[in-house]
Amino acid sequence: MSPKVKPAFNEHVVVLPVDAIVPQREIPAELRKSTTYRRISSSLAHIGLIEPLVVYPRGPRDYLLLDGHVRLDILKQNGLSEVRTIFAMDDEAYTYNKRVNHAPPVAEHFMILKALSNGVGEERIAQVLNVDVSAIRQRRHMLDGICPEAVEILRNSDVTAGAFAALKKMKPMRQIEAAEHMHATGTYSVRFAQALLEVTRPEFLVETPSQRKSRIEATSTAAQAMLEQETDLLLRELKAVEASYGTDMLTLSIACGYIERLLSNARIEKHLDKHHRDILGELRSLLSEVKPQKTKGAAEAAG
Repeated sequence: MSPKVKPAFNEHVVVLPVDAIVPQREIPAELRKSTTYRRISSSLAHIGLIEPLVVYPRGPRDYLLLDGHVRLDILKQNGLSEVRTIFAMDDEAYTYNKRVNHAPPVAEHFMILKALSNGVGEERIAQVLNVDVSAIRQRRHMLDGICPEAVEILRNSDVTAGAFAALKKMKPMRQIEAAEHMHATGTYSVRFAQALLEVTRPEFLVETPSQRKSRIEATSTAAQAMLEQETDLLLRELKAVEASYGTDMLTLSIACGYIERLLSNARIEKHLDKHHRDILGELRSLLSEVKPQKTKGAAEAAG
């Protein structure tokens, strides 16, 4: 029988005095001027506190704040004396500080559509998010003209409305191909989307080349065709390398571990040095190149 999972929080929401909560850090003045800070402040003003603060009780009127530093600072600025909280069972804040899941643009788009379908006006959403109404309208129509397959590929990616605008100029099959390129390379910028648009063949465009302003002028039709072929080849090769990279590195690590173990045997090393000195040299060179990479990777993982 598997052991029960220990709950991380108390299931009850507790209202605490604001002055009993101890933050772990100060909010810098630069953060108070940021768009994120203003957006959270606007949301608290129009909707109120949706997600309670997470605190760890250390004693009477002594509660360590684990998550919600910006929200607590805004509430203090607004003069509130009490706030809703939930109690954590451990005093660790790593999960909250390092494992926060932000809503990607596609998710924001569907959230806005959901709010609009429930009768919330564009002006109201703009006030809550502290953005212009035009920004809400842009996000509302962000996926118009994008095929469902491309949307699914980019669902969890940080793709801006500008990048989707470039994809809208492509036909569905090319949208899917471009979305796969963006996902394979991990590049979701507007520039990359526009570059994919520029090297798209005319038959895969919604508009003909004469109807759009080209940002890249090819010196000739042959040069343009060559650029398209080279770009497609490069992206296919990159995608293939990405697909096999993990397996290749695992195979290399196992092989090098086996070789290192063989060379630790003095008799084997002596035999290779006497009869196959060139092979021994290549093996030593391979180990010297792989071991620093393994050490660096372990250091990065530990950091």
